[in-house]
Amino acid sequence: MAKLVQPPPRFTHSEWTTSNLTKYANAEVERAAAERLVEESKRLSDETEKRTEKTQRDVNKKFDQRLDDIKYWKNELDDKLDGITTEIDNLLAFKTRVEKALEATAEPLHIARQCLGNREKRVSIDLVHDDVQKQLMKEVESIEGVQALLQRTLEQATEQIRLNRKAKYQLEKDLKDKFSALSIDEYCGNLQNNSAGLGFKAGAAKIEANSACPEDWRDFSNENILKAERERQSSVDLRSLIDGILQQTSNDMRKQCADVNLAFNKRIAESKDTKNKLEDHLNHVLAQIKEIEENISRLQKSIQDKAQPMQLSQTRLDTRTNRPNVELCRDPVQYRLIEEVGEIESSVAQLQERLRQTEDSLKGLIRNQLSLEEDISVKSNTLFIDEVECMGMRKSINIQNF
Repeated sequence: MAKLVQPPPRFTHSEWTTSNLTKYANAEVERAAAERLVEESKRLSDETEKRTEKTQRDVNKKFDQRLDDIKYWKNELDDKLDGITTEIDNLLAFKTRVEKALEATAEPLHIARQCLGNREKRVSIDLVHDDVQKQLMKEVESIEGVQALLQRTLEQATEQIRLNRKAKYQLEKDLKDKFSALSIDEYCGNLQNNSAGLGFKAGAAKIEANSACPEDWRDFSNENILKAERERQSSVDLRSLIDGILQQTSNDMRKQCADVNLAFNKRIAESKDTKNKLEDHLNHVLAQIKEIEENISRLQKSIQDKAQPMQLSQTRLDTRTNRPNVELCRDPVQYRLIEEVGEIESSVAQLQERLRQTEDSLKGLIRNQLSLEEDISVKSNTLFIDEVECMGMRKSINIQNF
């Protein structure tokens, strides 16, 4: 038997009407909400667009300000780099002057020491600690002092050049970083919304842990600039000091060299004068020796000349002893002959005494001759050392301005 199908439920007309009105109302509410949402979305889009554009303008302005800051500090660094680079070149030139000045002291010092060594070859009384010796020793001491001062100055210049180069390196490193930052920020500042290569970078919106604050950034470059300026000024002061030292040491060496040469010239003139006087005395002594020798010859001849008169007197006396008897008389002849013998003996004794004195005088003159000849030889040796060897070398000394 077939099952009866239940007919769908029946609604009243009022229910139908109510249902339609409800749907109308719901649709109107949703539509109104949708309209408000659309309007609000448009307003929000406009606001966000304006805010984004404003933010981008502000960011671009900040980029411009940042680029100006970087360019300012870059220019400051460039100026200091030019200054320190020029100063390094200037100080290097002064260092070269000091090195050449130090080299230039070697020859005068060698000559001064050689002169002292040569003067040790003086002999006898001429080996005297005279003014030349004192001035030479002072010259050696002075040049050694100059060398020590120049060596310390050279070390100071080398150290200052190192500090200048260190400051230059810091400036160059800072400039290199500034150039990189300038390139990066110029690139970023020129980027626009439609530029190629844009993309999402996850995690980009952050502050790097090792980043510096603007104050530290400015202080870093400022400190590099101040340090470079301090080193540059120190280098300028050192160059001024070096210039003064070079002039003073050059003047001191020239003055001492002139003092030594003056002492040499005075000593040479004194030695020549003494040598000339010694030669004069020697000539007089030689003349006197000749005269004494002639006198000795005359005395010897005079003594010899007394022999025959003595023989004659003694022969007469001896012969008269043969007179016979009373003729052996002490007559005046006898007395006179006896007086004659005595006179001749006295004369011979006087002549012999004078001969002895003359011979002693001759020996003294010969000793003086030898002494004078030896002293003249000593003076000749001294003059050769001082005038030929020492002054010959010293003429090659040419102390220029360092």
